Amino acid sequence: MRLAPRDTLAARHVTLRDALRAAQLDGLVVTHLPNVFYLTNFLGTAGIAVFMGDRLYLILDFRYSAAAQELWASPSGCPDAEIVPVERTYDETLVALIKKVHPTRLGIEGTNLSIQRAHQLACRAGAGVEVGELKSGSEHLSFVSTDGLIERLRLIKDAHEIEMLRSGATLLSAVALDVLEDVKAGLAEQELAAKIDWRIKSAGFERCSFETIVASGPNSARPHAHPGNRIMKEGDLVVLDFGGVYGGYCVDLTRTVALGRPDAEMKRVYGAVLDAQKAAIAAVRPAVRAGDIDAAARGALGRHKLAEAFGHSTGHGLGLEIHETPRIGPRREATSEEPAPPDEAIEPGMVFTIEPGAYLPGWGGVRIEDDVLVTSDGVEVLTNVPTQLHTHGFRRD
Repeated sequence: MRLAPRDTLAARHVTLRDALRAAQLDGLVVTHLPNVFYLTNFLGTAGIAVFMGDRLYLILDFRYSAAAQELWASPSGCPDAEIVPVERTYDETLVALIKKVHPTRLGIEGTNLSIQRAHQLACRAGAGVEVGELKSGSEHLSFVSTDGLIERLRLIKDAHEIEMLRSGATLLSAVALDVLEDVKAGLAEQELAAKIDWRIKSAGFERCSFETIVASGPNSARPHAHPGNRIMKEGDLVVLDFGGVYGGYCVDLTRTVALGRPDAEMKRVYGAVLDAQKAAIAAVRPAVRAGDIDAAARGALGRHKLAEAFGHSTGHGLGLEIHETPRIGPRREATSEEPAPPDEAIEPGMVFTIEPGAYLPGWGGVRIEDDVLVTSDGVEVLTNVPTQLHTHGFRRD
């Protein structure tokens, strides 16, 4: 597995240090495992990172300590870091470490750490808790709930991340060309999904980035259908949505296949979705708003009288997780209870999907998805698979 080099981790630490300083925090307790990996290169099912500006502590149990010590000695080892072994439980070890480093205002990942657990930790550490405007407890130590602090840093990919995403997209594109030839009448959706998963893992991906979608016939009208025992047959549209994790980073691709000769309606709907995808990709450039990209896709579908058939967002961010910011979706309106959330401004270094679709219940659906990187002057499409309607079992005249 390709890991970020030590100097890349050091640069991320500098950026996080600046963010903590701006938030008037002495440090941050990192419990969301993708964020732990982003800061340390440690990949496991348990672990807590405590970032204290000039020092990073990684709390690990006996299952991971030896591997982490080996990693620390490599070129991908975490700089200015110390492994803290779990004595009894993670939380007890965390509390003991907090008492040792004695911060005044310590951030906790509010979207990952429950308020109940935060209060339990605070009681053990003799700390108060600040959640929004709510404050309680100690004057000498406060836990401060943060929202997406590291995720905002992850929004703009660095050179290592772009290399992983670009390589993963190239690899997934090669897999897709083989997958398109696997689609045959007589196969069950589950069988084809298993073939796709095998191809992804055999190609060099660490794992699939989500459960593979194979949706045929009327099932293709459900955007996130689970592959079942339906047998694919001539006359079906088949939506194939799959992805892999390469170097820790998720890539994602969707193509729609016609089994047999596509009829006029299949061609019409497919052509409309392809127009929408092209319009959305053409709208991607620095400083444009996410809502504008989404509007380009919806406008194209509207011109084909299919606006109502498109119910999900045009795209989602990619990175260490399969769904990240930015959300490429419609602008959200303010309500009487809360103001409208900000419409994300697109910046160079963002990576996200463009995946418009049209879904007609009882008939079927079409989706076309590619991964794109925002560049300084426009967009680079990372995946490279033909977008014309792929047909199987039909020879064109």
